Amino acid sequence: MNALEEKYKYYEKIKEAIHYVDENFSYQPKLDEIASHIGLSKHHFSRIFKEYVGVTPMQFLQATTISHAKEHLKTSKSILDTSYDLGLSSPSRLHELFINFVGVTPNEYKKMGINLDITYGFANTPFGKAMIANTAKGICALEFYDENADQVLLRLKKTWSNAEFIHDDIKAHVLINEIFQENKKVNLFVKGTNFQINVWKALLNIPKGELSTYSDIATILDKPKAVRAVASAIGSNHIGFLIPCHRVISKTAAMGGYRWGIPRKRLLISYEHNFKNN
Repeated sequence: MNALEEKYKYYEKIKEAIHYVDENFSYQPKLDEIASHIGLSKHHFSRIFKEYVGVTPMQFLQATTISHAKEHLKTSKSILDTSYDLGLSSPSRLHELFINFVGVTPNEYKKMGINLDITYGFANTPFGKAMIANTAKGICALEFYDENADQVLLRLKKTWSNAEFIHDDIKAHVLINEIFQENKKVNLFVKGTNFQINVWKALLNIPKGELSTYSDIATILDKPKAVRAVASAIGSNHIGFLIPCHRVISKTAAMGGYRWGIPRKRLLISYEHNFKNN
């Protein structure tokens, strides 16, 4: 079993624990209570949780509190401003994973994928099961799922309704390993309106381990009243993790919505926060 499969093996247990913490953090549950809830001894639970997330369950509980998130947000807008001032929105310098970001041309958008081959497949990631889809120009979808594999595939086929689809789980496994284990350079091929693409580019400038708000993104785009439109554009993102919509929360420090589930969003945030501090 490789490192990726080892992490995936415990994902459901860790997700269940995070959901429990998310629902009960206001009264600060004890370690043995969380462990008992997911059916593990507290020592085993503590060990696998730290191996997976990088922090102890109690450190994660502390990081989950709203007061912690509010403190985290104090620097978010200035970090985002600095990123733009430094010109980090240029394709060659986006994101820690060295992402090249390519949007469809207006003609490609109109054709909905005519003469486009899309290879898709299903694989396990450290954050649960995922479908990944790739074209000659780059990855066009990375969607997490729990039991709804048919739904994410249907969404892919609806987005690119005229494309030719090729099912290849082996290729999917290779791509997932390159993203989550090898940190290889990644090309993204996105389909959206100009506004959506500008929002997604803005997300790529939020450094790993940092958070921003919907209103901050709107302000950066010089559309301070377009907070709802920004939230809608973020919600329409089809490329999870690589376009880090999980790094955006509300002004109140609430997690807000997340297409792939709030527990997964909390896990991603905690994982990246720990990565930054180690």
